[in-house]
Amino acid sequence: MRKQYHLFFSGTVQGVGFRFTSRALAQRDKICGWVKNLSDGRVEIIAESDKEKLDSFLSGLKEEFKHNITDIEKQENKATGKYQDFQIAF
Repeated sequence: MRKQYHLFFSGTVQGVGFRFTSRALAQRDKICGWVKNLSDGRVEIIAESDKEKLDSFLSGLKEEFKHNITDIEKQENKATGKYQDFQIAF
């Protein structure tokens, strides 16, 4: 069953390649959605796929940015199916 993770990352997550790494990991795991910087310094992600792939994606981000992330807010929802790929949003 496909799920959606709505994620907010806090810490030093802007200006460190977070969005580009997110896109690369999402493409590797065949995850659809988007990533964008927020004006308050956080990064927001909508990611849709199977739970196993989403967990792998999230683990990859945590490992890659373990020195940058101070907090992660995660909401799990049903996938909408409206995303065809993973994009960097502006």
